[in-house]
Amino acid sequence: MAKIKIDENFCKGCGLCVTVCPKKIIEIMNGKLNLKGYNPAGVTDAEKCTGCASCAMICPDCAITIDN
Repeated sequence: MAKIKIDENFCKGCGLCVTVCPKKIIEIMNGKLNLKGYNPAGVTDAEKCTGCASCAMICPDCAITIDN
C-alpha cells in the first residue's frame, strides 16, 4: 500500500497536486497556515492513494513524497 506524505512547511498551496490526483484525495487546507503563511495541501483519505506519484512529480516545491 502506498503512503503519501506532504511536508506542509515546504508547500506553498499552489494546488497543482489537487488537479492531478486521480482519486481526488488532496485538497488545500484553507483553515490552516504553515510557517511561511501559506495554506498547505493535505490528504483527505490516505487509504485511497494508489501510489501513482502524479502529485509528487508535479509539485514544484518537492513537498510530496510517496512511499510504497
